[in-house]
Amino acid sequence: MKKLPTLFPIPASILLLIVASVSGPRSLAAQAPAPKPTPKLAFEVATIKPSPPLDMQKVAADVQAGKMPRLGPRVTASRAEYIYMPLNDLIALAYNMRNYQVTGPDWTHTERFDIAATMPESAGKDDAPAMLRALLEDRFKLQAHKETQEHKVLALLVGKSGPKLKPSAAEAQPVDPDAPLQPNELVMDGPEGPIRITRKGDGSMVFNLGKRGIVTQTIDAQNQAVRLESSMVTMSGFAETLSTILARMGGRLVVDETELKGNYEVAVEISFADLMALARAQGDAPPPPSGPGGSASTGPVASDPGGAPSIYQSVKQLGLDLEERKAPVEQLIVDHVEKTPTEN
Repeated sequence: MKKLPTLFPIPASILLLIVASVSGPRSLAAQAPAPKPTPKLAFEVATIKPSPPLDMQKVAADVQAGKMPRLGPRVTASRAEYIYMPLNDLIALAYNMRNYQVTGPDWTHTERFDIAATMPESAGKDDAPAMLRALLEDRFKLQAHKETQEHKVLALLVGKSGPKLKPSAAEAQPVDPDAPLQPNELVMDGPEGPIRITRKGDGSMVFNLGKRGIVTQTIDAQNQAVRLESSMVTMSGFAETLSTILARMGGRLVVDETELKGNYEVAVEISFADLMALARAQGDAPPPPSGPGGSASTGPVASDPGGAPSIYQSVKQLGLDLEERKAPVEQLIVDHVEKTPTEN
């Protein structure tokens, strides 16, 4: 939703002067100073560095030892950190939008940065996006604007035979970001609040999204797929999960039109082939082989249900369907951004 510009109300004293002024042609402008503009929020000190490549052997060793890698956004009362994040995702955070809503140069998906900043004493965590935005405008010369246009989307609908969803018995609880971290745990900030991530002994990952439910990610080596099991999730939350997966594989935004209320137990599978297509779209995986014996194709196009990637099949098994429609979608258009930030 677009934010309306701040309007300064006329002070009551000025209104009284207008009504009761009988003493001659004095200038009200001279007597009433103009309201001061709201100071621009900014970090006290901030450093920006290109992210070094991940040492996957060290990451694997740390994880085995119970130490989770420090990645993603994390804002506390005194400090803000954004580690190993693509510039596209930083821009999305700065505008309180999802990364798939940002349209900018392709390289913004692959150029990653580490940002460490000090929060002003007078600021709160909710001020961090505005301060990040000011930082990107200053250091990357970012210029962007929002547009709402009609785009093709995928509507999440109830299938012809009705939903096959299991209601959740328990109610999701908010995440306490200040709770002590246990081995194999980390906390990062998500679009709608903190997320606590836990690695289990079997290698599965549990993402506690607070009121939006809990998602468990398991590798199914036999079926060459990743299984996502969501507990206590709403249909709007499920649609957002699908959007995050599909939109970054060249697919469409998913909009919940099921009209189903409540929280559910939901499971879907994503094939390794689909995940590789997603990684290639972000520049995080080598291109597929081409020439004799290979193909340059990146796999089925996720926006075409006729291609039937595994995730579409999983949705159908839930008694749901994905149907292409048109709907107004808010986007952030990057007009200008520098590839290299100014010096710290």
